[in-house]
Amino acid sequence: MLPAMTPDSPPSASLSAGQLRARVLHRDEQCFVIDKPAGLAVHKAGRITDHLELYLPHLAEADGEPPKLAHRLDRDTAGCLILGRTPWALKRFGQMFAAGHVGKTYWAVADGVPEADSGIIDLPLLKRIEPKSPSGAGRSSWTILPDPAGQPAVTEYRVLGTGNGRSWLELRPRTGRTHQIRIHCAAIGCPLVGEPFYGPERLPPGNLHLLARSVAFRIAFEHAAVSAVAPAPAHMRDALSACGWQGE
Repeated sequence: MLPAMTPDSPPSASLSAGQLRARVLHRDEQCFVIDKPAGLAVHKAGRITDHLELYLPHLAEADGEPPKLAHRLDRDTAGCLILGRTPWALKRFGQMFAAGHVGKTYWAVADGVPEADSGIIDLPLLKRIEPKSPSGAGRSSWTILPDPAGQPAVTEYRVLGTGNGRSWLELRPRTGRTHQIRIHCAAIGCPLVGEPFYGPERLPPGNLHLLARSVAFRIAFEHAAVSAVAPAPAHMRDALSACGWQGE
């Protein structure tokens, strides 16, 4: 059985206004795309007190509202995150994500090499809530499990390089389930490097080798198409290089 997860892990370092602004990959009247740092939760949950929403006022205009999350990334995942700047944009992004009209590409480094150079992982996922103890001590937790009764979850993958028993993967999720890429990679015998929950051993959070590499979308016909690419984070660069990555 996979270990249960609770949302109370150590807070990451705070972001200054300058640091957050330096992470802007795209900006227009309707949205931002930022490069979210690994280890920073996007919003408050449980005992998490340091999260991205605290710093979004750094991106507000002098007389405007701060942008808001248009979707989510796992705390341990780095890379492209879309922020809506207007109520219309937030509603539109919600519709586009639900319909699969936002192109998302991820990079990962996995322990292990898939049997095929490319393929589709079709494995439904079920979120199971573990209740508090009968005495009321502790908090409820949750676990994501592969289960035929779960929600449909489909991920396309392609091997971009290999080295030292590891693989550099490009992944395109067709659905957006919690921890989908992480569980799907583990299910084909290739858990992600630094995986704290779904690998063969439980590791401390904060070193997951998973990057939301790019997003592509067109919010409406009268708006230009947007494509943004996040750089490889420092903690992934050595492992990527060992698998054949030649740098940005």
